[in-house]
Amino acid sequence: MKKKVWIWISIVVGVLIILGGGAALVMNMGAKMVDGADEMEDMPLTVQKADEQELTESILVTGKIVPESEQKVYLEPENGEIQEFKVEENKKVKAGDPLFLYDSSKLKREFDKAVRDRDLIKKRMQIEINQMAELDKKIREAKQKVGRKIDPEAEVVEEVVTQDDVNQLQNELVQAEMDHEATKEEIETAQETINELDAQIKAMTVVSKIDGIVVKINENIEKTEEGASEPVVHIISSDPYKVIGTMNEFDAVKIAKDQPVIIRPKVFKDREWKGVVESVSQFPSDDGGGGEDYDMGGGGNVTTYPFKVAIKDDTSELRQGFHVSLEVKMGGGEKSLVVPHMAILEEEAMEEGEDSSGEMVEVIYVLVDGVLQRREVETGKMNDEFIEITEGVTKGELVVISPDPGLYDGMEVTSYDEVE
Repeated sequence: MKKKVWIWISIVVGVLIILGGGAALVMNMGAKMVDGADEMEDMPLTVQKADEQELTESILVTGKIVPESEQKVYLEPENGEIQEFKVEENKKVKAGDPLFLYDSSKLKREFDKAVRDRDLIKKRMQIEINQMAELDKKIREAKQKVGRKIDPEAEVVEEVVTQDDVNQLQNELVQAEMDHEATKEEIETAQETINELDAQIKAMTVVSKIDGIVVKINENIEKTEEGASEPVVHIISSDPYKVIGTMNEFDAVKIAKDQPVIIRPKVFKDREWKGVVESVSQFPSDDGGGGEDYDMGGGGNVTTYPFKVAIKDDTSELRQGFHVSLEVKMGGGEKSLVVPHMAILEEEAMEEGEDSSGEMVEVIYVLVDGVLQRREVETGKMNDEFIEITEGVTKGELVVISPDPGLYDGMEVTSYDEVE
């Protein structure tokens, strides 16, 4: 009996000890939470004034230095052998300057013969002209004599002229005129032959189509029926260089003509050239745009589009083929009210009475007279550092740029650090 009493006493005492320890633990945790809240209110925050600035974004692409234009002249087997080169490598040429000559001796012989034939026909035509003039004279004289009486006592007896005689002369004149028209056609045909031969002879002299520099001459290219794969003469223009390359479809829809570009050749460290976007093609590159794969949330090929950039600075130190990185400046011009990206929190929207609606919204905490205000904001365009605020914050307000999940609306702040 006594043993059972002692067991019950031990159980009751144990329960009392456990309950007392739990109460102490709860009181200790409550005290710590209060102390933590006090520490949160005393913890210094970092704030920054919401300000207006040009919101620019940089897109990075790569490209290659190329001449404004170039001319590659290939061997034309039908023109025969090259007789003489008129230029040298690394020398300047102007548009119209001769580069080399094909052997045109055979064409020149044909040309000289055609000229002689034409001149002979011209002499014959002159004879025909004289004959027509003589016939015309005879016809006029004969018409005057038709029907005139002959004086038998005259010292010189004139020939009797009848209308038939006049008609005969007129027929002869008509035939002479027809022969003359045929001769003129012969001259025209001969002249056409001369012109064709002259054009062929001129084509045997290959000329430069651009102002530029001769970068390569291949004097020993073998002649084949298909021609040659290498050019006989290669010229690049003396105009300032340009940059060409391709960009993916996500960048192509953002970049437009005349946007500023910073060009950084890989061979020159810490040096930059200024440029502007000259064009972005509306059509994919020749390879169909499947050159690279980008993982854009689902994978798959991304189409690439050719672009061209004009270099505004002096290009004398650049060379054809240099690889460059390009930074395309997006936006700018108009100023927007912006805050750093890190000032934005995503929280559940609050209904009236501080009840959560479950919808996630963008939130900024603004410090006003030492008290935090929770603001639901609307955002707009952005770049890597800042984001535009279209509603919820005004210029000059102090925005918390290092928000902590422990912040709340109405929280008092006794100290803070303001950055410029």
